[in-house]
Amino acid sequence: MTRLVAFAYGIACYGVMFAALLYLFGFLGNFGVPKSIDLPATSAALGTALAIDLALLALFGLQHSIMARPRFKAWWSRLVPQSVERSTYVLLSSAVLALLFLEWQPLPTAVWDAHDRWAIVTWWAVHGFGIALLLAATFVIDHFDLFGLRQVWLNLLRRPQRSPDFTVAFFYQYVRHPIYLGWLLIFWATPHMTVGHLIFAASMTAYILIAVRYEERDLVGMHGSEYVQYRRRVPMLFPRPGQRRYSTLRELR
Repeated sequence: MTRLVAFAYGIACYGVMFAALLYLFGFLGNFGVPKSIDLPATSAALGTALAIDLALLALFGLQHSIMARPRFKAWWSRLVPQSVERSTYVLLSSAVLALLFLEWQPLPTAVWDAHDRWAIVTWWAVHGFGIALLLAATFVIDHFDLFGLRQVWLNLLRRPQRSPDFTVAFFYQYVRHPIYLGWLLIFWATPHMTVGHLIFAASMTAYILIAVRYEERDLVGMHGSEYVQYRRRVPMLFPRPGQRRYSTLRELR
């Protein structure tokens, strides 16, 4: 694969991912997409619909967890050039999401349903804050590295690939995983919670709580005692009342 082809491939993968992300927001919010999470029930039996939805969620979790592990990346890089490894991960993640959108079986029985205007506005405000937090947090760490563009750009310029340095800024001074926090707010904050949406939110929450343990183990392996100290002082997902912002040793010197 030439450097120019790799760069074009990376941009295309990013475009597909961005489209899938926008569709996911509409899918969960029930707006702007042809098929959302709370469409009227299909003709499938309850047990069948539940089994299909859980299988789709399990496939998403497995693909994300396995392909994100360093051991898999080391093996995968023998088959896929390192410059497009992240882009390929992003593309496959988008494909799994597209399959979930296509095959999702709605379970529209209401769990809760807000009727008061103030409650509806509050739910959507929290939901919108989750989206804003999620997107902003990706730029704080390195949005373009996270989604593979930095790798194909460096490859195009013939510059060496290296992992980003460990830095703590903005939201990361109060919680270790603001991206996951953003996702949790997006999953759960809705004025109309159905059984299907609840299954989606609960399954994704379980995935996050499992995946974050493996991710932190990898981060300790990459950054050593610096990340251990950070993990000891900063909560994982929710800031503590009265918590002071975290300062790295380099900031204190």
